Amino acid sequence: MDNDLIIRLEQKEDYAAVENLVRESFWNVYRPGCSEHYVIHVLREDPAFVPELDFVMEKGGRLIGQNMFMRTVIEADGGGTVDVLTMGPICITPELKRKGYGKKLLDFSLEKAAALGFGAVLFEGNIGFYGKCGFGYASRFGIRYHDLPDDADSSFFLCKELKEGYLAGVTGVYQTPKGYYVSDAEAEEFDKRFPPKQKLKLPGQLFD
Repeated sequence: MDNDLIIRLEQKEDYAAVENLVRESFWNVYRPGCSEHYVIHVLREDPAFVPELDFVMEKGGRLIGQNMFMRTVIEADGGGTVDVLTMGPICITPELKRKGYGKKLLDFSLEKAAALGFGAVLFEGNIGFYGKCGFGYASRFGIRYHDLPDDADSSFFLCKELKEGYLAGVTGVYQTPKGYYVSDAEAEEFDKRFPPKQKLKLPGQLFD
């Protein structure tokens, strides 16, 4: 790891800077503008939030990345639930993307999650990147994404066991924590706290 690189727990005094970092990283990526900075603002107050796994990355004293985790469950086909984690938003400042910092932050985060005794992480992401950190398709574990039709593409839905065999024999439906579903109107209002930025509709965006 770079000598001037630090990964540490987020502090309250970091909140505004982290939200701005998230906004800069996600702006116009998945939709015109973004809501991820409001999502992280809301999730910190959610009972499912794991403060022990709420990390920021600094390089030379400058904030360049962040990652956070939430508790959630798999509703098992045989009844009952299986406790798991989900993750994100996770980001690296735009000018330092694709330079290895994201993998360092993610590997560190997953190692800490495993050390705390969590068994598995499931979330939505790109296998091209997250596969390098040991994630595979959740369908291989027999885990289905809630509300997704059986014939729909689920290649965005990824899983990594933190304890070997934790999901052995488990099939069921993963539930996204409700805190991730924020109101567009509330996100728009929250965004007024930040300097104006132009919303652009770009090729490859997932949402209008």
